[in-house]
Amino acid sequence: MVSSRWEVALGSLALLLAVWAGWLDWRSRRIPNWLTVPALAVGIGVNAAASRASASFAWPGIKAALEGTGLGLGLLLPFVLARGLGAGDWKLMGALGAFLGPSNLVVVLLGTVFISGIMAVVQMVRSRRVKQTFSNLWVLILSVVTFGIRGQRANITLDNPGLMTLPFGVAAAISTVLFFATLAALSILKT
Repeated sequence: MVSSRWEVALGSLALLLAVWAGWLDWRSRRIPNWLTVPALAVGIGVNAAASRASASFAWPGIKAALEGTGLGLGLLLPFVLARGLGAGDWKLMGALGAFLGPSNLVVVLLGTVFISGIMAVVQMVRSRRVKQTFSNLWVLILSVVTFGIRGQRANITLDNPGLMTLPFGVAAAISTVLFFATLAALSILKT
């Protein structure tokens, strides 16, 4: 069991990473490697140190960090390969997985997807592109279901400058903040 001091350190670093990446993504629509790659290493290292401090073995912490990283990267890889999600967003979720571990990452990732959906609906309505968005969605579904054999070849990727894009890092930051705020509220209610 990891002590509460280490839990606070892991949570604080995860929050710092998520908020910093969200801010960068909001400003430049990019999450740079200089942030995500070292964060991944720090997440693994801090989890190893936390595990070693509580059980004299570093492996359980390293394992949890690698499982969280692998889960985040594995679940989002198809979207990156389809050019529907940026590599910086993908690496951010992997780095957050190193801090959070697999079970907490799933909660944050589901929250991120939900928040991204809300952001997409708001942006779609605000820019008055509802019809075009549903048309693109239909083409995308048809392409996925028929493995690209049937229907027109859509240019529904990040490479198309005419399509709406969302700052996924902002959604990840909001989800991470809400996750830790909920944990803090539940902790207060327990006492």
